[in-house]
Amino acid sequence: MKITNIEVQEYKWKREIPIVDGMLTYPWSGVTFISISTDEGVTGLGLASSGKIVRAAIEELAPLLIGEDPLNTERLWQKMWIPKLMGRRGLTTRAISGIDIGLWDLRGKIAGLPLHKLLGGFRDSVPTYVAGGYYQEGKGLKELAAEMDENVRMGATAVKMKVGALSVREDADRVRVARDAVGPDVKIMIDANCAYRYYDAIRLARQVEDYDVFWFEEPVLPDDYEGHRKVAEATSIPIATGENEYTLFGFRDIIAQEGAAILNPDAKILGGVSEFMKVAALAQAHGLDISSHGTQDIHIHLMAAIPNGLMLEYYRDTHDPLWLHMYKNPLMLNPDGTVTPPDEPGIGVFPNFEVLKEHRVA
Repeated sequence: MKITNIEVQEYKWKREIPIVDGMLTYPWSGVTFISISTDEGVTGLGLASSGKIVRAAIEELAPLLIGEDPLNTERLWQKMWIPKLMGRRGLTTRAISGIDIGLWDLRGKIAGLPLHKLLGGFRDSVPTYVAGGYYQEGKGLKELAAEMDENVRMGATAVKMKVGALSVREDADRVRVARDAVGPDVKIMIDANCAYRYYDAIRLARQVEDYDVFWFEEPVLPDDYEGHRKVAEATSIPIATGENEYTLFGFRDIIAQEGAAILNPDAKILGGVSEFMKVAALAQAHGLDISSHGTQDIHIHLMAAIPNGLMLEYYRDTHDPLWLHMYKNPLMLNPDGTVTPPDEPGIGVFPNFEVLKEHRVA
C-alpha cells in the first residue's frame, strides 16, 4: 500500500459571543481535516489545528509522504520532523500532528479496529470532565452558576472553569460560586491559561483551596517550569500542565522539574498519536496521570488505550456552536459522566460536510 495524495480542508465559523480565557479572546471556532489517500482505496482522516501556517506546512510535508507505506508511522514521523527545517515546536509540529493522526486512522481502518483497540484497549469508557466556565460579555456570577449546574444535569461528574482574567479576589469568588452550584461531590478544576506570574498563582491557589479544587491548570507560562514547581510547592492543589508542550522531549523536561502532578498532552499539538503514546508511557513510568487537552474526537481513543488516563476533556455547545452538528456521530456523555469510544475502524469520525460546507475557508 502506498500514499497517493494528501488534501487539506479547513472550516471556520464565528461564535455569537466570543469566549475569553485568562489571556486570549476567541471569536472563531473551526476544524481542519487532512485526507490521506492510498492506492488501495483506503483513506485516512487526520484532525489538525487551523490556520494558514499549518496548512502551508502540511502542503510542504505532503511530497515527502507520497509513495510511502502509510503503515510505517514511526518512520514517516521521523522523516517529517527535522528541527532545522520543520518541527521541534510551534505550528509546523502541529501540522505533523494532524498528518500522524490521519496515518493512525488509516492503520485502524486497514486493521479493521477502532484506534483505542489498536493502541491497547485499556478501558471501554473514559471518565470525563466538561470544559467551560469561560468569561463572556454579559456573563456574571449568576450565569456562571447556571452553566455549571447545566453541566451537572447533562451528567458531568467533573467541570472546569477559567481564571486569570480578573483580579485574584474576583476569580476566587467565581470559584466559590461554581462550587456552590455543583455541590460537594462534583470535581472542579480551574484553568489560568498561563495568565499568572507564579506569586499571583500562589495567591489564588491559597484563596480557593477551601473549595476543594481538583487541579490548577497552567498557572504560569508553559516554559516556566520552575514557576510551576514553585506553585506546586506552595499549594495542596495538584498542578496540571502540558497543553502547549511539544514532543516527548518537552514532557521529559516538565517531569524533570517536578512541577506537575497531571499532564495535559494534546495530540493535535505535541506530535500526533505517536508522540502522545510515548508521553503517556513516560508519565506512567514516573507515576503521573494523563488528562488529555483538546477536542474529544481523537482523545477519546487515546485516553481509552492507556492505564494512567485520568479524565477526558469534553467540549459542548458553550464552547462551540456546531458541537452537535459538525459530526454525524457526536460523542455524548453517558449517564455516569463517562464517554464511550466509537467502535468503527480508525478514529470513527464522520464529518457532516452538508453542515460544514458553508463554513469552508480553504
